Amino acid sequence: MNLFGTAGIRGPVSERVTPELALSVGRAVATHARDADANATARSDADAATASRPTVVLGQDGRETSDGIAAAVEAGLESAGADCRRVGVVPTPALAYASRGRRGVMITASHNPPTDNGIKLFDDGVEYDRAAERQIESLVADHQHSAPWDEWGSTGSTDVIGVYCDDVVEYARKFFGASTPLDGLSIIVDCGNGMASLGTPQVLRELGARVVTLNANVDGHFPGRESKPTRESLGDFLAFLADGEFDFGVAHDGDADRIVVADGDGEVVDENTVLAVLAARYVRESDAADPVVVTTPDTSARIDELVRESGGRTERVRLGALHEGMARERTAGGRGTEIAFAAEPWKHIHPNFGGWIDGIVSAAVFSGLVAEAGDVEGVRAPVTERPYRQVNVECPDDAKDAAMRRLETELPELFPEGDVSTEYGVRIELPDAAWVLVRPSGTEPYVRVYAESEDIDALVDETVDAVGSAVAESQ
Repeated sequence: MNLFGTAGIRGPVSERVTPELALSVGRAVATHARDADANATARSDADAATASRPTVVLGQDGRETSDGIAAAVEAGLESAGADCRRVGVVPTPALAYASRGRRGVMITASHNPPTDNGIKLFDDGVEYDRAAERQIESLVADHQHSAPWDEWGSTGSTDVIGVYCDDVVEYARKFFGASTPLDGLSIIVDCGNGMASLGTPQVLRELGARVVTLNANVDGHFPGRESKPTRESLGDFLAFLADGEFDFGVAHDGDADRIVVADGDGEVVDENTVLAVLAARYVRESDAADPVVVTTPDTSARIDELVRESGGRTERVRLGALHEGMARERTAGGRGTEIAFAAEPWKHIHPNFGGWIDGIVSAAVFSGLVAEAGDVEGVRAPVTERPYRQVNVECPDDAKDAAMRRLETELPELFPEGDVSTEYGVRIELPDAAWVLVRPSGTEPYVRVYAESEDIDALVDETVDAVGSAVAESQ
């Protein structure tokens, strides 16, 4: 049974993320937590006969179906022996914040359409890793039953959004050494009718900015624009920026873990540039001997360049597994190694604040960089931006493995001057700082090609031709 994608369980409520599945996942989370806590207690106290009931915080986004899915998860948690604490309608980062020291479940489909919903799982502020997800899948497949009647958990509620926002504000103030680090900035925030409505405008205003919002009412139909923030869906936001007297703007997806930045002329700032400047600043702020930035194979070499110039190093991990990469580097790095920052395009982890992806903290920190530099152009000035492109090559799922085996040999032969990595697809870094990545999609019938180069057309054309030939020969 494969329930989890790169960001939790997600799909249509009519056929995939049903109340029946939510009930079963709730039971699985409680059972997994009880078993883990009992084992931990037994290791620490051999005389302990039982472990106390685990506590799981439960949050949800504003989708029409989130009430029902959350209710089913709550029933599953309690019936399998966990105490459930509802935190209400909150951004995913706020739920992750609330899960510190305990488990958490967030009901959200993030940037998916309103017909969908999803379930994200957290343990002590960090998304479940692959091993834990596989254990949940196994428990769901086993159709586990309820605990005895006298071992059921309790229900309750707790407030988190206010405390979370206060802590984001305090973090930004300490980071920039000012009580109002955004004083004088004018910022547009497009919340997309999602959960950023409850966080980003409030935080930026408290930090001193003048904030104008778009689509800042929570509405599960997403009437203002689709939940996924793209150049196409952000048309009104970008036009408003271009016509107004604003320094820049930020936009979020449905659950506020993603962020898109646009300058004062209404032009989207490349996601790799945003990642690079944040990473470089965190590296410069670090006192560690070995500050590390963890990112994914599809990100730009401009990140490596700027991080290296700032005194750090970059390490990559598969998509959707930033937390696993962070754990790996902490273990492998030894004394002096610190994870300064971790990110994939649009999604950032700020380790000194918490171990989760947090678009609201990203909005606060990037805004502070703009305030220091005077404008967005000042922030992006240190970055060498080269043309970047992504292309999808059609490939049946059953041909992907054979095609990738061919490409592991053929692409290095096509680019013999490049440094090759085959850990997460085939990534080739060329001497002129150009690079290309080829990897199979985990969710769609494509092999994806990512490339960055001053001569982008030639690099993409050569690579796509090679991928097309490998796919054809593998069917």
